[in-house]
Amino acid sequence: MEREKIKFDENGLISAIVQDAQSKEVLTLAYMNEESLAKTLETRETWFWSRSRQELWHKGATSGNVQQVIDILYDCDSDALIVKVIPTGPACHKNVYSCFADSLLEEGKDSISGNPSANNEEVQNRFEIFNRLEALIAKREVEMPEGSYTTYLFTEGVDKILKKVGEEASEVIIAAKNRSHDELRYEAADLLFHLLVLLREQKLPFDAVLQELEKRHVK
Repeated sequence: MEREKIKFDENGLISAIVQDAQSKEVLTLAYMNEESLAKTLETRETWFWSRSRQELWHKGATSGNVQQVIDILYDCDSDALIVKVIPTGPACHKNVYSCFADSLLEEGKDSISGNPSANNEEVQNRFEIFNRLEALIAKREVEMPEGSYTTYLFTEGVDKILKKVGEEASEVIIAAKNRSHDELRYEAADLLFHLLVLLREQKLPFDAVLQELEKRHVK
């Protein structure tokens, strides 16, 4: 069994990096022992070992913010895990999407809250906006901040989101018929945003769409 390869430290623990399977954002760092790892594999929800309380804890048992496990990867030394999850609420005890929200770099901005700094622009690929937008949409779904348009869409549900996708697709068609680059650029951006919201609501990672395109690509 692959589980037998896992190496626990002298305290019987292994670090577990929890990652949103859709947005790829790192949500938290926790620790597992053999029992919590076994429970995680059995229930497909995250279980950890609390070093402060010296007991097992099931993420979301009291808050309801459970994490559905999609995959568990281990590193080349078999002494660290990445747990890919679909979260049903905030990962952080401060009731925010991710525990990693603050930066030590004065000039930096995180991938969720804003654009990369000018110093880092050269390392951003042309599709980086999709990564940041997917992460922002995931954050909105979890935190549901008041006044956010994305919150409104998730609150209204799939029928409203589908309606917006249909409306934006129609507006893309009209813009193309009008031969207006400015109009088409604007409406295409609206369509892509609402499509990403729909993918999040459906729990389908954008990566899955890209992989489908890759499969169809004829070299």
